Amino acid sequence: MKQHLQHHIFSVLSSVADQINQETYVIGGFVRDLILNRASSDIDIVTIGSGIQLAEMVAKKLGPNIQVSVFKTYGTAMLKYQSLEVEFVGARKESYQEDSRNPVVEDGTLEEDQNRRDFTINALAICLNGNRFGELIDPFGGIQDIDNKIIRTPLEPGITFSDDPLRMMRAIRFATQLGFAIEDKTLEAISKNKNRIHIISKERIGEELNKIILSSKPSIGFKLLEKTGLLELIFPELFRMKGREEVNGIGHKDNFYHTLEVLDRIAPNTNNLWLRWSALLHDIAKPVTKKFSPQLGWTFHSHNFVGAKMVPTMFKRMKFPLNEKMKYVQKLVELHMRPIVLSEEEVTDSAIRRLLFEAGDDIDDLMTLCEADITSKNQEKVKKYYGNFQLVRQKLKDLEERDHIRNFQPPVTGETIMEVFGLNPCKEIGLIKAAIKEAILDGIIQNDHDQAYQYMLEKAKELGLTPLKS
Repeated sequence: MKQHLQHHIFSVLSSVADQINQETYVIGGFVRDLILNRASSDIDIVTIGSGIQLAEMVAKKLGPNIQVSVFKTYGTAMLKYQSLEVEFVGARKESYQEDSRNPVVEDGTLEEDQNRRDFTINALAICLNGNRFGELIDPFGGIQDIDNKIIRTPLEPGITFSDDPLRMMRAIRFATQLGFAIEDKTLEAISKNKNRIHIISKERIGEELNKIILSSKPSIGFKLLEKTGLLELIFPELFRMKGREEVNGIGHKDNFYHTLEVLDRIAPNTNNLWLRWSALLHDIAKPVTKKFSPQLGWTFHSHNFVGAKMVPTMFKRMKFPLNEKMKYVQKLVELHMRPIVLSEEEVTDSAIRRLLFEAGDDIDDLMTLCEADITSKNQEKVKKYYGNFQLVRQKLKDLEERDHIRNFQPPVTGETIMEVFGLNPCKEIGLIKAAIKEAILDGIIQNDHDQAYQYMLEKAKELGLTPLKS
């Protein structure tokens, strides 16, 4: 393994560890990613002794400007060096209480430290001491599991997951990120211990969901969450999308699997977490808006509007930001039907202006979402949609260049209207502003001050208003 430890920091770690005669290892995810040839900047160091002392001595040797963050409660320390973040801890063993995932920690051996690791692929350690530098310690067959692409716990999985139920989410997340399979016994233990997830904070669950959703094929994780029974507990709205009904021989598609297909289709086009969340939530209200009509078949009327209203409740529960990021997701969920409707009908300039006005700077993301939403198996239908989407995109570009509708600001303000007609705040001002906006969006006038001013005078006259000056 020596060829993987060429960075200067490992020679410094080795030198200091030998100086204080302290067994020291790089362990966990960094070792796993070295073997998988994945980039990793987070290094976990475990030492048989004081991790804090080791960190302080390493920092001193690295240079005068290296700061060490010490967390005495946990017996850990952390430093940043170049692009690396290095965390130090003394080897430990752990025991757990029934109602908490926070362990009782005691000093331990390397073997005991490896025993407490979540998965065999994360229990790998490489010795950094000079006489054993580069020696791999793999007590649980982690290398073989990497070769076989298997997620497996070092100890009995039922105990592993009961002790720290977040590991169930982590197993699914690693399977998704790495494209590994979860070993049968381990997967079965997740199902058996699923109810233990309730002792995990919503923030930690949300963090794992975000990592799953940012994977190259997020559907793997959500299918595993559903299979193990975790999805119903942590994300009931998404779980309720699963399944299809049939009445009089008329069925609808399974919206759960459709949604996962949309999410997978959008993944290669964006690393924007909130655009991916918009894909996951775009049809979230279909179960609550679903109706069967003998004339129309299955309908989901207004599911986009209802879905947008559901977003804050889900974000609050998952402890996600309730700021512009949530509003962005709401906007895309609410508007996701609009380009599709346009692609089915004649694409008018007025409809394009209105879409551009409502979407603003998020119009490109909205179009990306809508194109991913075309999952029909009818190739002629798909071809038609994509052709019309290209027309919509071109019209958006042309009209934006000409009319500057994106992030529209009215060319005539309320203050101007009050000044011209000697008005105090009143409903007539709102009526005139709305009329000007509608005229611009309908193409009756250009998005231009002079044309808007003249239109203001005409509308004011209809309302019986006279300018102060002729």
